[in-house]
Amino acid sequence: PGRERGRAGAASRGPRSSCALPAGAEEPGMEAEAQELPLGCGGGGGSPAAGRSPEAEERREPPQASVSNGGDEDSGRELVELKVIWNKNKYDVKFCLDSTGAELKQKIHSLTGLPPAMQKVMFKGLLPEEKTLREIKVTNGAKIMVVGSTINDVLAVNTPKEAAQQEVKAEENKKEPLCRQKQHRKVLDKGKPDDVMPSVKGVQERLPTVPLSGMYNKSGGKVRLTFKLEQDQLWIGTKERTEKLPMGSIKNVVSEPIEGHEDYHMMAFQLGPTEASYYWVYWVPTQYVDAIKDTVLGKWQYF
Repeated sequence: PGRERGRAGAASRGPRSSCALPAGAEEPGMEAEAQELPLGCGGGGGSPAAGRSPEAEERREPPQASVSNGGDEDSGRELVELKVIWNKNKYDVKFCLDSTGAELKQKIHSLTGLPPAMQKVMFKGLLPEEKTLREIKVTNGAKIMVVGSTINDVLAVNTPKEAAQQEVKAEENKKEPLCRQKQHRKVLDKGKPDDVMPSVKGVQERLPTVPLSGMYNKSGGKVRLTFKLEQDQLWIGTKERTEKLPMGSIKNVVSEPIEGHEDYHMMAFQLGPTEASYYWVYWVPTQYVDAIKDTVLGKWQYF
């Protein structure tokens, strides 16, 4: 009878756990090992995980978190390494290849403090604002030349130049037109050069990327003007020689339309304190006159 009662008691306790502990385990060890058991083991616990299919477990996996790059605005965009050179300073810049010239000017502004409207940015000529760096074939290691002065520098330089220009204009008003004066007549009487560049009356254009050529100087010889913006220089070239003048050394620029040919001007660059220092150039196309003055005198234009 005692054995029968024992078997009945074992039956009432139910089946033994499938995750049985090793024989001889101490009580504390049993408790610790129970904590490490996987869900579904331990029997009789009624765990919610018991009986779950592998597919259900897979659905419970949390989604993978995306990795943030710290707000890098150029993440995933192709960058190009540039060397920006301004005022003897060099800046190493990484910039998006699909950004425009206008956006590069904003970046240069953040580096130098030079406002975009006062920048002349050079890469194989004047950098177009509307095109991307990819479109104009900028490559890694490209040198970007920047010419321009801050507002304070321009004011400091231009104030005496503007005053000098006003004095010259006042003096000119007292005289007969320049093109009627004897020293100019002997050049103008030769007529318009056959190879002079065409003019566009009533239009203002920025400086061309090629030298202005086909003009005369005061001795009647052919002369060409090359504006080296990346070096801040004006090159005055003749058959015999080329004078390389820093823009800052030119104190004033004088011009006047040629009577009977108002689509061309005669122009002088003042290289010293007196009129004897004027370098005269004849038959300058009228559409470039304002751009020449603004470039030489430091008045930057919106292009």
